[in-house]
Amino acid sequence: MATLPNPLPRLATDPSGRSLGLQLPPGRLIDETGDGPHHEPLCWLADKQAAPGTWTALGAPAARAGLLPVLVETAGTQNGPESWTLLPEHTSYPGDHDPEEVLAEHWETDREAEDHGDMLAPFAADWPGTAPAKRLTLDPGTCAARAADELTADEHQSVFPEPRLALVPARRSADIPAALGWSGPVNHDNDVARLCAVLRSWEDRFGIRVVALGFDALLLSVAAPPADLAEAEAVAAEHFAFCPDNVMQGTGTLRAYAKELVGEPTWFFWWD
Repeated sequence: MATLPNPLPRLATDPSGRSLGLQLPPGRLIDETGDGPHHEPLCWLADKQAAPGTWTALGAPAARAGLLPVLVETAGTQNGPESWTLLPEHTSYPGDHDPEEVLAEHWETDREAEDHGDMLAPFAADWPGTAPAKRLTLDPGTCAARAADELTADEHQSVFPEPRLALVPARRSADIPAALGWSGPVNHDNDVARLCAVLRSWEDRFGIRVVALGFDALLLSVAAPPADLAEAEAVAAEHFAFCPDNVMQGTGTLRAYAKELVGEPTWFFWWD
């Protein structure tokens, strides 16, 4: 696996980021993992809460320097990423996994875990396959910036309390959780790179971008969401395999969940 050089160590002696073409506000490098300090920083984290416009102001130039933006919660019961159990050494590479195989495996496991009755209608027991790709008519980066602005403008939001901007060394947005060694979905899959393989597929088919991470929550922007119920049901099947709690502890049925996906520009996932 070829890896890009990590630009973050340069910020240790150049916290402004000028050598990388950046103008960073005060922040710090995060290198603490569940196994102790990592040999290189995993991300740069701003000291202050993000505001509307922060994503665009810092995200675009950072991407040119090899760092991708993501908002991370820094309050609540689990605080921020320095308090999370980050496990980069236990995380594989997203490109080593086939996304449909990952989804099919989880569909089978989740379906067999308990009797779901009609929960998965209109689908039967067998994995229905992935949804067709959508034609992208909107710019995924613009959609991500809009979602980030809406998240940071919501003073009363509680899913990602006190979000700050982090910059992560990653090739593509879908790889951000794996680059961090994020363990939010560990009760569903103990190698987040497998789920990042699915995110890569969604990048290609629906123009998603990883916008925010919490201790066990994920927010994606979606440039090409399902346009009708039939499209949404096909996507909902993938979501159930990716994060069954969205249905099992949410709407209760896949069909009801699918109705919420029609035209929805963001996808939210939470693992118990």
